[in-house]
Amino acid sequence: MKPVVTASLLLFITPALAGDYMADLDQAPVINGCKLERDTSCAGTDLQGADLSNMDLRSANFRGANLSGANLSHTNLRGANLDGANLDAVTGYRIQVYRASMRGATLRNARLQGMQGEYLFAQGADFSGADLTGANFDFSRFSGATLVNANMPYSSFEISWLPKANLEGANLKGANLQEAKLGLANLANADLTGTRIHYATFEGTYMEGCTACPFDW
Repeated sequence: MKPVVTASLLLFITPALAGDYMADLDQAPVINGCKLERDTSCAGTDLQGADLSNMDLRSANFRGANLSGANLSHTNLRGANLDGANLDAVTGYRIQVYRASMRGATLRNARLQGMQGEYLFAQGADFSGADLTGANFDFSRFSGATLVNANMPYSSFEISWLPKANLEGANLKGANLQEAKLGLANLANADLTGTRIHYATFEGTYMEGCTACPFDW
């Protein structure tokens, strides 16, 4: 005969199990002294290779931090300070960096497909070899940034500033550059096939070997 678990016993067991299951959810994880939560201050912290995916790190200070190889997929870094941070080889699918700052940061060979970076401050940042497929950088600032061989098909840079940006060999197929400012930028060997360039400016832009660049601009 199969044992029968009474309703009263279930009522006794279930809350206990639920309590254990939820016990640590209100405790922010700590890595190398950095408490991973909103508004945290972790400037210069070593978070190399850390799993920070799906976290709410809005307005966090990671200035000069080492995040190389970290997992930032679906993480909310809205308004965060990442100036001078090492983000080389990070994985950050659909990472949210709205109004964040990455001035002088390195994001070489990063996987940032679907990155949400409207109003991003990325002056002087290095995105060489990064995959930015489908990223949104509308109204952002990339003055003097390096995007050599960056993969950026279907991305959007509408009304963004890219003066003196180095986009040599960049893949911008199907991207949106409407009203973008590319004065004195480098588009050598880049691919702008199917790219929307309505009202974009290319004053003094270098286009040697570029595919579908507006040579008659």
